[in-house]
Amino acid sequence: MKKILLLGSGELGKEFVIAAKRAGQYVVACDRYENAPAMQVADEHEVFNMLDGDALTAVVEKHHPDIIVPEIEAIRTERLFDFEKEGIQVVPSARAVNYTMNRKAIRDLAAKELGLRTAKYFYATTLEQLREHSKEIGFPCVIKPLMSSSGHGQSIVRSEADLEKAFNDAMEGSRGDVKEIIIEEFIHFDSEFTLLTVTQKDGPTLFCPPIGHVQKGGDYRESWQPFAIPEDELRKAEDMAEKVTRALTGAGIWGVEFFLTKQGEVIFSELSPRPHDTGMVTLGHTTNLSEFELHFRAVMGMPIAGIHLEHAGASAVILSPKESNDPLPYNFVETLKEDHTRIRIFGKEEAHFGRRMGVVLCYGEPTDDTTALRDKAKRLAATVLGTDPYMDK
Repeated sequence: MKKILLLGSGELGKEFVIAAKRAGQYVVACDRYENAPAMQVADEHEVFNMLDGDALTAVVEKHHPDIIVPEIEAIRTERLFDFEKEGIQVVPSARAVNYTMNRKAIRDLAAKELGLRTAKYFYATTLEQLREHSKEIGFPCVIKPLMSSSGHGQSIVRSEADLEKAFNDAMEGSRGDVKEIIIEEFIHFDSEFTLLTVTQKDGPTLFCPPIGHVQKGGDYRESWQPFAIPEDELRKAEDMAEKVTRALTGAGIWGVEFFLTKQGEVIFSELSPRPHDTGMVTLGHTTNLSEFELHFRAVMGMPIAGIHLEHAGASAVILSPKESNDPLPYNFVETLKEDHTRIRIFGKEEAHFGRRMGVVLCYGEPTDDTTALRDKAKRLAATVLGTDPYMDK
């Protein structure tokens, strides 16, 4: 049995803990607030600010974990190098977490060092710098904090008049102590997709069938699998994903995001060194192993015989209609009436307007029309709390 220290205890961490507990492991779940989703299924938990390096070190020294699994961005990531030197396994690696928790590092690695096709981009720490770079990028453009999650602080800017608001939103939406933003060329893409990529301690890099997804305001609203993409373009995406994960090193699952243009060009977008929110569709039996089971096996160095598509499937988010510290009135009736349907409520005790509180999963035969499954998932998700998955936050 291994002791696993989970840094970040949201819905993705909760599913990872479930996978670990099914295999008899011991998990300590950490977050900044009490009774976070993963804490509800872990053996122990700790509540502290993970941006406090001394507090993080104290927790590590208290529990002496064999493995540290980061699940969020807001961590004093440079301390992970020290833990790794002490013989603690960091997932996927301290290098990977440090690079990918900051958009600047991962974008420069992908574009400048590895030569991957990305959107044109610049960085800015002041409004004046942003205005100057916008002249080179043009409009529309995309503005994001260098460190954020769930789309916080991201916006599409269509004119110079909107730059100041976008700058302020990006600074306010930044997580941690990184106060810098990235301005990107707006890619006129036909679709977006995630390529879940599994790197192993002893074994080849594996890929899940690609997952189509739609985001609004930088946050995932629905995803589906399989995603239709020509074989040549899929091979290009796999090649890019393999190059960037190999450069970052380590074992685990990675959510690698791409744009696909109308001309069939595959463009690298972002990367997460952990299970991806769009990959929650795999909880609906789309693949033989969910992304969380794959992550756990890769982390533990267990064999993965193969990854296969078993069902077509779709996911749609359940969003909170209000601010509340009381339990929300979840309505499961319509969802439970439907066959080949699952609902997952994350267990977040505190609700904010537009916060992701759960997900509806629908699945069918591998050859089923994903459009119909997507429509079904969105329709049912809207009945749970009376909120449309595409409502404005």
